[in-house]
Amino acid sequence: MKLTSAIRLGVGASILAVASLSAMPAFAETFEVQMLNKDPENKKNKNIFKPAFLKINVGDTVKFISVDKGHNSQSVKGMLPEGAKKWKSKISKDFEITFDVEGTYGYKCTPHYSMGMVGVIVVGDGSSNLDAAKGAKAPKKAAKAFAPLFEQAAAQ
Repeated sequence: MKLTSAIRLGVGASILAVASLSAMPAFAETFEVQMLNKDPENKKNKNIFKPAFLKINVGDTVKFISVDKGHNSQSVKGMLPEGAKKWKSKISKDFEITFDVEGTYGYKCTPHYSMGMVGVIVVGDGSSNLDAAKGAKAPKKAAKAFAPLFEQAAAQ
């Protein structure tokens, strides 16, 4: 009799564990973005994130790699979906962040923002705040750099 109860408890716990796992993203991935002084493929492109555009799923992580010193990653005011957490990494340090809210995220290198060192991450379908992100204020070179990235986001 006691053995039967133990078996029932074990089966119940197993079912609960499987149900919990099915609610989580199937395979969360980690993506890397390099923070660079120069694009190795085109030396004319300076102070860049590579890649500058990512399309990921909710639950995925992005790791910003400090390949060259003097860069960081910071979310841009007005370019985050509602409920998303803003971030600001330390200069010259690797940093990772997991994206739990669907939407479009604009980010920058704080010291090189006015030079156009920006990037965009689309999480899920990304459309919830795309227009707001596109309309957020940015310095002239940053706005110019954001334009093709937002075009990519709209095409997703």
